Amino acid sequence: MITRLRRTSGFDLFSLTLAGILVALVCLPLVRVVVNMFYKDGRFTLEAIQRTLAIEDLGKMVLDTVVVVLASSVLAVVIGFLLAWANTRTDARFGLINEIFPYLPFLLPPIAGAVGWTMLLSPQAGLLNAWLRDILGLVGIPLESGPFDINSWYGLILVYTFYAVPYVYMNVSAAMQGLDASLEEASRLSGASAVKTLRRITLPALAPSIGAGFLLCTWFGFGMFSIAQIIGTPAGIDMIPVRIVKLLTFTYPPDEDLAIGLSAIVVVFVGLSYLVQYRILKNSRFGSIGGKATHHTVTALGVWRPVVRAGVLLYIGVSTVLPMFALFIVSLNGYWTPNIQWGSLSLDAFRVALFDDPKTQEAFGNSLTLGLVGGVIGILVAAVVSLYIAQHRSRATLGLDAAIKLPSAISNMVIAVGILLLLARPPFDLGGTWLILLLGYLALYLPQASIAADAAVATIGKELGEASGVAGARQWKTFLRVYLPLMIPGLVGGFALLFVRIIGDLTASAILSGTNNVVVGFRILEVFNGGSYATLAALSSVLVIVSALILVVVLWLSKRTGVARSH
Repeated sequence: MITRLRRTSGFDLFSLTLAGILVALVCLPLVRVVVNMFYKDGRFTLEAIQRTLAIEDLGKMVLDTVVVVLASSVLAVVIGFLLAWANTRTDARFGLINEIFPYLPFLLPPIAGAVGWTMLLSPQAGLLNAWLRDILGLVGIPLESGPFDINSWYGLILVYTFYAVPYVYMNVSAAMQGLDASLEEASRLSGASAVKTLRRITLPALAPSIGAGFLLCTWFGFGMFSIAQIIGTPAGIDMIPVRIVKLLTFTYPPDEDLAIGLSAIVVVFVGLSYLVQYRILKNSRFGSIGGKATHHTVTALGVWRPVVRAGVLLYIGVSTVLPMFALFIVSLNGYWTPNIQWGSLSLDAFRVALFDDPKTQEAFGNSLTLGLVGGVIGILVAAVVSLYIAQHRSRATLGLDAAIKLPSAISNMVIAVGILLLLARPPFDLGGTWLILLLGYLALYLPQASIAADAAVATIGKELGEASGVAGARQWKTFLRVYLPLMIPGLVGGFALLFVRIIGDLTASAILSGTNNVVVGFRILEVFNGGSYATLAALSSVLVIVSALILVVVLWLSKRTGVARSH
């Protein structure tokens, strides 16, 4: 018994050490910034809180932000669940290519995606609007502008939803691959309708993954700057992330007090989402994997199969093909205009953006390396820590989990400033180095990796681990031979999440990337500020192509491990 306790405590000690490192990595930069806010000239002060509450339009700004984030998150949950169901449980699936498409809006950098939608649906110069006006004019409906306006409530919520759907799809599809369908079959054989089976069996079993997806959607929404700035600001929709970035980057000197005060408001709302997810995870046993091999019954849709396929294709076209088409056309045309010179299209923008610019080539190399290294390290560490927390639920581990996830509720810009203050100065002197970028990205996106790992852990029951322990296997061997293989489909999705977030990061890159260690996000920011839409479109298109190639490999691995696990 003593030997077994020692073995157990060894793995637990390792897990706790990793958890401590994560907490230090994600919390110390925040502590540094918060201390600077509450303590000035050696004395305690509440001036920052008082100034935040005194903001004249604070109520409108909070309401606008909550409406956009909640509306887009709810829509993303519905769309992501339906896409996962169509791709994993019905005969309407298109194969591996179909599994890639729901992720594509997530692969397109938000700043480029927002520009793409602006190029499509700007009231006057939008490509799609101009072509629709021409068509309507042929049937006697003349329009001077429109008919759509991306700079509106529906336009902003639409784009937010497209970027939030992959968070839900990633978690729910992985859970569906590992979920034993025997209970669903038993429910149907007992005479329950498909709707009742969905409500009483499927949804409770998938609740942890759905909750994780919703929480990731809210964190994404509260931290997104570029979409809110490009689409929301012209519409008069005032979002908290935009105000935070303006306070830190467009105010001199930077007003860190108000920026962190507004971030505290975000913490409250995201904290509520976290509590909801925690309550869901407490019931995760209903969706866990047991000791028997999983199997799935593919639902034959019959006459509805073309309808479901058409719905999936419609989503793909609207969310991905249209904005990508706009970016490619503008880059090939050389400038933004609805009057495309189809006979004069060329690859000059791609050549200028990539082959004639060594700085861009270096940026791609740095970003891909950081994405691969950061993704592997981040998801494996998150898996170990999430498994420990799931097996040792208490107030202490709940606090540990909250400390790891809390920084995701803070603006990326604020965390990046804290990292810069903490690591760029003596005694570390890491400013402008590859290491500060890696640590910065891990601090920013490890909480999201932790959510993905939580969902993967929640699908695993205790029976297999207990059986391994009874057989005399050490915890290390149980983790490597039992838990990790079962978690791989969810962890692969989490790796994809980390990879694309790191290589497409914008706000943190602007602060942590030095002139001698540039990354893609920093280059996109430079091109965007320079006003060259053709170059921006070309650079973003290449980034999506490279990310898509990596994603094909990731999803192929996820599919193979999911199939192997079900036999």
